[in-house]
Amino acid sequence: MEQKNSKSYGTALYTIITVFFFWGFLAASNGIFIPFCKTHFSLTQFESQLIDFTFYGGYFIGSLILYFASSASGVDILNKLGYKNGIILGLVLSAAGALLMIPAVNSGSFGFILSSFFVIALGFSLQQTAANPFVIVLGPPETGSNRLNFAGSINNIGALLGPVVVSVVLFGSANARTAAADVKISSINNLYYLLAGLFLAVALFFWVSKLPKVTSDEKIESSKKANTPLLVIFVAFLMILAADPLSKAIHLPGKAMHIPSQYFVYASLAIVLITLVSTIFAAKKNKEGWGAMQYPQLILGMIAIFTYVGTEVTIQSNMGSLLKTPEFGSFSESQIAPYISLYWGSLMIGRFAGSIGAFNLSKTTKYVLYIIIPFLAFGVVLLVNSLSGVDVSNLYIYGICVAVLVVAFFIGQQKPTRTVSVLGILGVIFMLIGLFTHGRVATFSFISGGLCCSIMWPSIFALSITGLGKYTSQGSAFLIMMILGGSIIPPLQGKIADGSNNFIPGMSGIHFSYIVPVLGFAYLAYFAWKVSRELLKQGIDLDHVQASGGH
Repeated sequence: MEQKNSKSYGTALYTIITVFFFWGFLAASNGIFIPFCKTHFSLTQFESQLIDFTFYGGYFIGSLILYFASSASGVDILNKLGYKNGIILGLVLSAAGALLMIPAVNSGSFGFILSSFFVIALGFSLQQTAANPFVIVLGPPETGSNRLNFAGSINNIGALLGPVVVSVVLFGSANARTAAADVKISSINNLYYLLAGLFLAVALFFWVSKLPKVTSDEKIESSKKANTPLLVIFVAFLMILAADPLSKAIHLPGKAMHIPSQYFVYASLAIVLITLVSTIFAAKKNKEGWGAMQYPQLILGMIAIFTYVGTEVTIQSNMGSLLKTPEFGSFSESQIAPYISLYWGSLMIGRFAGSIGAFNLSKTTKYVLYIIIPFLAFGVVLLVNSLSGVDVSNLYIYGICVAVLVVAFFIGQQKPTRTVSVLGILGVIFMLIGLFTHGRVATFSFISGGLCCSIMWPSIFALSITGLGKYTSQGSAFLIMMILGGSIIPPLQGKIADGSNNFIPGMSGIHFSYIVPVLGFAYLAYFAWKVSRELLKQGIDLDHVQASGGH
């Protein structure tokens, strides 16, 4: 009986890992789909970034619905439903969104396409909320973080393959010169029929599998004061979608001019940040009713997760349009895939190297692996692109950036505070090099942002929930909500890209817009310094905080 259960749980783990693969595959594929939609529908850069807005916004809205529903009932609804059923429901919802994409593309309505993306993301939100704890219960608790690290690496493999596979499906090759206008609608239909079929197949497997029933009727700690900032952040989220309509509807006092739409986008970001920062001061005066938000490290971490996800996503989401400019090579939509794949592959390179510390190895062995693993992972990235027909010889020089990451790992020493600080500063340097150069140097500098983002998630997460005690679960839920950064920051960069650049002569708007990830990495470096001070005030020894998990 034990053997049968062990085999069943092992199969379940591999099945759940395929779900992690889907998240990475589809999220990374947006880097190809966004420039395609921009050309196909004649969109502005801001409008094209609404794909990320709806995709990552779906994560936020899904988490928010679960939070308020659970708060109203006093019971964690997902735990009561069961992780298995939660994943099945999420997969069916994502399959419905994938099938909706087919009439959406055929209709030629970009709004319909965004709605379909939103439904897919709602399903992903439910899957992610259920799958992470489910991975932990499928085996001994002491090895739970190792299983999450493994699942995270599979997520990165999906991210590596996504741009290549989607480019082949749409253009016939990952390096073809096919224009977006020449892509057949049937090719897009086939892609989403395939995805819907895979979602349903995995859901069916979960349904027939004998898995442990994990439920809980535990009462949720009251945190009524936390509801207000979450609702304000929700309004700020809606402002992005309403930016253009509001701009057309509202006039400046005493003038015939409309308020520029970018002001509403800037206001959205400002509202999110001001709301979270003000919460720190409000909770300091009276902690009662704030729940997990009474801890400064959590609020600082919420801003950091918001910034990190937004920075990670916006670098690649705007890269397609950047590479189409003359100073970056005038690439066609179909030639962008290897660079988007290299960006997401960079996260895989860093995460494989970051997982070395989870194993009980000698110091010498770890040092050797810190040098070897990143370059082996880089070789995998090159191999995947080569097999798709891409000439990867012009990517070899990127090995220099991988070598820089190896040095950064030795400096970080697997300590969350030092790691976030080093990678944050390195990210600022890479982005500034990209801003003040052009061509291959700038391209690879921006792509190196993926190396810097690679192990930010587990480090930020570990620091943010340290010391939360009974509020750890609630704090984790709030942190996952802050994936919202992937919804707000890319459109913000899109607005900057659409505007004329009057700051640096000769630099295009899309090139200048990469000032956004510069600021993002700068905050992450600040977060590492600030959160260490906050934790020291609480008597917490940072040397014993270990990074685990991944996103």
